[in-house]
Amino acid sequence: MPLDRPAAEPPDARARVEFRGACPHDCPDTCATVVTVEHGRAIAIRGADDHPPTAGTLCTKVARYLERTYSPDRVLFPMKRVGPKGRGAFTRIDWDEAIATIAARFADIAASPEGPEAILPYSYCGTMGLVQSSSMDRRFFHRLGASLLDRTICATAGKAGWVSVIGAAIGMDVEAYVDSRLILIWGSNPIASNLHFWTRAQEAKRRGARLVAIDPYRSATAEKCHQHVAVMPGTDAALALGLMHVLIDENLVDHDYIARHTLGFDALAARAADWHPARVARVCRIDAGTVRELARAYGTTRPAAIRVNYGLQRHAGGGNAMRAIACLPALVGAWREPAGGALLSSSGTYPVNTAALERPDLIRGTPRTINMSAIGDALLGAAPPVHAIYVYNSNPLAVAPESAKVTRGFARDDLFCVVHDIFRTDTADYADILLPATTQLEQLDVHGSYGHLYALANNPAIAPLGEALPNAEVFRRLAKAMGFSEPCFADSDDEIARDAFRFDDPRMRGIDWEGLKADGFRRLAVPSPYAPFANGNFPTPSGKCEFHSASLAAQGHDPLPGFVAPAESPDSAPALAARYPLAFISPPARNFLNSSFANLPSFVAEEKSPRVWLHPDDAAARGIVEGVTVRVFNDRGSFAAAAHLTERAKAGVAVAPSVWWRKLAPGGENANAVTSQRLTDLGGAATFYDCLVEVSCA
Repeated sequence: MPLDRPAAEPPDARARVEFRGACPHDCPDTCATVVTVEHGRAIAIRGADDHPPTAGTLCTKVARYLERTYSPDRVLFPMKRVGPKGRGAFTRIDWDEAIATIAARFADIAASPEGPEAILPYSYCGTMGLVQSSSMDRRFFHRLGASLLDRTICATAGKAGWVSVIGAAIGMDVEAYVDSRLILIWGSNPIASNLHFWTRAQEAKRRGARLVAIDPYRSATAEKCHQHVAVMPGTDAALALGLMHVLIDENLVDHDYIARHTLGFDALAARAADWHPARVARVCRIDAGTVRELARAYGTTRPAAIRVNYGLQRHAGGGNAMRAIACLPALVGAWREPAGGALLSSSGTYPVNTAALERPDLIRGTPRTINMSAIGDALLGAAPPVHAIYVYNSNPLAVAPESAKVTRGFARDDLFCVVHDIFRTDTADYADILLPATTQLEQLDVHGSYGHLYALANNPAIAPLGEALPNAEVFRRLAKAMGFSEPCFADSDDEIARDAFRFDDPRMRGIDWEGLKADGFRRLAVPSPYAPFANGNFPTPSGKCEFHSASLAAQGHDPLPGFVAPAESPDSAPALAARYPLAFISPPARNFLNSSFANLPSFVAEEKSPRVWLHPDDAAARGIVEGVTVRVFNDRGSFAAAAHLTERAKAGVAVAPSVWWRKLAPGGENANAVTSQRLTDLGGAATFYDCLVEVSCA
């Protein structure tokens, strides 16, 4: 039976009700939630029992989401800066003054010689809902003529690599992994970041499946797998090419599937012939026997599945690494079965109506595009200069690479900065105008997922606290203040949600917005069991799995996947490595989601302090003992952390679970003090894990 939805009367008019919702955070699981409200106050949140991917369980972060909504540290009223930038001193103003101030500054900048391109939106996935993340905001900035933002900070290299081979962000159904017999968990720590895949993998393990983790460090997930293959950061493509070498050399490939459903096998085979296990072993710093054994297991086990995630694409060759891995299932015919194949993202399965949401037809002229992963350089040196930045759904002072440059950019006295957020983040401290945002419990939204096959609705369960407003409403008000008269700026959130998907698409058969709101979720109208490429039908230009990509060749790229060495590694940059000999990665801390949740006291208490994991041999060579405060540094900057000595860190690799708010970290810096603004080979993504450092006692 459907749960209650918000009625016309305010929620506190009824004593106790439950509301269907969806987790808004940047996690593949996109859990369905149920929020219990009593006299207008949320008193409980739980995972929906009847939503198959969620199955009643939320991660440890979202299970305590009420701490976030009712935190005493919430921003509840509009404010303006009264002290120097960075100090975080504000005085309260009303919404009319806030909107008028922003509109006036934007109008002045738009009328200046630099024009509206001097205004930049900056957002990412602080909320994943289609209404509050990518609708009225895009319309507003398109109509304004602002610079476009290339939203690259998380996934674009991996997506570009995957799409070049597969054709779209489509893969296995996560629910099918329970029937897999071999699962390669590649560049992912699902215990921390993909819990509901992990529950399926655990069930497969109980049924006899073998689990293999491929990761530079022994994560919590790797510890619970049968095998951990600890490659050096940025060498995943070499391993994938080595697996191909053995599969082809030992005739463990599916020749029928290759002949019917792939393109470019002979060229790929010639490329893989150069990647014998001994070469792979030298590049990845693993045993050659491991390459042979893993390839043989993958080539002889059915069904064989890969769960690949975005951690492995955060280096110079990230796009090609994903290309190489995406080739593997077709080589062995793993796509023939629902429990075989691979999954990076299921987002391409959803018929999102991007044109209706974002209205690109409103764009005036040909505004420039600025890559968010290089925001530090953009704020310090773009031409024409960026004179105004509007930050929402993100916290760039904490999450963007090379934070010293980012900080200098935001500290510019001539930069007008607006931040719309739930909390006074590191970035909010640099705002000229700070606006209060709603949490998921206070706003309406509609969601797809990049980890399952269900569309979801989020019904607001409580009235907004204080004077908080959702993103879409703020941009609605700004559009009115700027005199934008197009009818789309009057669309309500409900009207936007009604058009968010192409509901006439066959994949949405039997689904409409009203039904989605009532039920909370609906499975896409795709076959069950789901084997999207059992008979080929890849959404590529050729209709086949493209080992050889003419599209990439036309763009000047190698048509075949290859190994692109990290820009910073002992092999590729020996002189740099002589000064900074440790490869550095900063995977998500279990209790944080990027910088979300990283300010809440209970989560901070569980993480204790910023840490850097070091192999005991690396620590001994530097005179570092357990628990001592150390300095992690390179030419870009440094940060302080407590040393944790563990063989879970591969020798030669420093691991710093992240992302801490800078102002809550000792010394006021986090891991992004040392990361680089260099971009990936494909997709223009950030290279967070392509980084050399040294560690010394502080």
